[in-house]
Amino acid sequence: MVLDEQPQGSEEQDGTDEFYEEVEILVDPGQGLLRIDRFLTDKLDRVSRSKVQNGISSGAVLVNGQEVRSNYKVKPRDFIKVILPRSLDGLGKTIAQDIPLDIVYEDADLLVINKPAGLIVHPGIGNPDGTLVNALAYYFQDEDLPVMPGNIADRPGLVHRIDKDTSGLLVIAKNEFAMSHLAKQFFHHTIKRTYWALVWGEPDPMEGTIEVNVGRHPRIRQQQETFPDGDVGKTAITHYRVMQSFYYVSLVECRLETGRTHQIRVHMKHQGHPLFSDHIYGGHQIRKGTVYARYKQFVEKAFQDMPRQALHARTLGFVHPTSGEEMEFEAPLPPDFQSALDHWHQWTHRETKK
Repeated sequence: MVLDEQPQGSEEQDGTDEFYEEVEILVDPGQGLLRIDRFLTDKLDRVSRSKVQNGISSGAVLVNGQEVRSNYKVKPRDFIKVILPRSLDGLGKTIAQDIPLDIVYEDADLLVINKPAGLIVHPGIGNPDGTLVNALAYYFQDEDLPVMPGNIADRPGLVHRIDKDTSGLLVIAKNEFAMSHLAKQFFHHTIKRTYWALVWGEPDPMEGTIEVNVGRHPRIRQQQETFPDGDVGKTAITHYRVMQSFYYVSLVECRLETGRTHQIRVHMKHQGHPLFSDHIYGGHQIRKGTVYARYKQFVEKAFQDMPRQALHARTLGFVHPTSGEEMEFEAPLPPDFQSALDHWHQWTHRETKK
């Protein structure tokens, strides 16, 4: 299992779907009867029997389209599907660092946090520490968080991730069963996720669905690209609606159906409405409005107040792994995003009064 190569450098990549893959196994005609947990432990690299058993209990293993128990005996020509997180290359033991966490919710199975912009989710090349994972290692220093099958120990508890400069909600698994259960929900796109984005211009129509393949940019490592013909990249679906228009920019709610790397940022750019202050996808330049001095000064000041892409993971909803309860959380806009909205509201209100 190999994770799609991620660009190197300081920009954390957001690609929830890239966290998972579906492994398919057709049992050999000569296979003798064997418990499925033992069978899969032998078949899957670097996956312990306990992880396999938790995956089976959470419904992440199907035999001939049906969920089974760990004592199910594999039969010749059984067709097995297993949802597994992809392997990630690690950088060694995680250093525990006292980095504050904004905890929205916590129980015995999971932790929901509100990640600030600027905090990278996990260590990588060029970012060996100072990440959310380092903060989790400190917070849970007396506990062992689970690690996804195929990963080494520097990704404890992670079920998904968001970009370094995107703020908002993340869920962390605190045990193997919770990790398997949440992984299954992310893989099947049943997790409810909405983001608020400030984009240039006014999307037309005001509500709709963007379904355009997204994949690695052929020349620029740090960027993703859209492929409208569908012959390259992976299926990507974003549902959007304009919540408030300021003529020059608009506040848009985006609901993810898939979770490709930079999906919202790339899809909105494809529509001609890059995210405000997005340095990678062109939103850091004036994209609408005249460039007379007073307007240009206003926009430049807005860029200074919010020097990162205007994207916030607003809501996160899922089924609790143990209780089966539908849970949904909401994170308020951070000060920089709220300030940008307030400034644009004041500007357009003043302009309409003239």
